[in-house]
Amino acid sequence: MASISVSKARHDMSGIVNRVAYGKERIYLTSHDKKMVVLVPIEDMEALAAFEDEEDIREAEIALKEVEKYGSIPFAEMKKRLG
Repeated sequence: MASISVSKARHDMSGIVNRVAYGKERIYLTSHDKKMVVLVPIEDMEALAAFEDEEDIREAEIALKEVEKYGSIPFAEMKKRLG
């Protein structure tokens, strides 16, 4: 994956955006040789968001099964137990 300094990116942001959007590159932006952020094509971001949504649904289903199995307690009671 390519790395470009933030200061260099300032001078060619439109070119970098085109590389990401149309060339489907992933590009790290760095500052003092430290990776700060990464630019990714929108399709990558949408795929990541969909994956996270699916994971959230799986975790919610697990939580609901635990509630069915063990029951639940009112929020006020949980707050009291946790201080």
